[in-house]
Amino acid sequence: MHKKTPLWERYLTKEIGIEFKSCLYFFAILFYYCVYRVVMHTYTADILHMTEMILLCYVIGYAQVYLFGNFDEAWKFRTREIAGLVICSGIYTGAAYFFGWLDQNMAWIIGFLAYILLLYVCVIFIYDTKRKIDDKELNKELELFQSRPGMDEEE
Repeated sequence: MHKKTPLWERYLTKEIGIEFKSCLYFFAILFYYCVYRVVMHTYTADILHMTEMILLCYVIGYAQVYLFGNFDEAWKFRTREIAGLVICSGIYTGAAYFFGWLDQNMAWIIGFLAYILLLYVCVIFIYDTKRKIDDKELNKELELFQSRPGMDEEE
């Protein structure tokens, strides 16, 4: 008999995923921001900018999961997932411009858009690879379980 996962556990799983995504994307955005600052010979980061970045990462994390079908973890890419990737990348880039994270330097803003798109592609690849590894491990465990003595007998 198959038991349905309780609502609380499904919610908690999504929340943990959002937390992980927010931290991952915040770190990646902060890295780009810091590279920009160092190249511009500024060796400090603006706390307000970092606050805007982390809050935006959480907002977009929720949008990714609840509006765009968790597109970076999707099994297949359809219209909804592609729309999510484009819209979320656009929001990050628009925020970088609007909030002045990169001093509205258009070359760095365009580079940031390319960076975000590459980041999403890498994360999609990582999740896909992890799924394949997990599948392989589960299949090995299933084979071991099925090969145990007495598994052929009906009870």
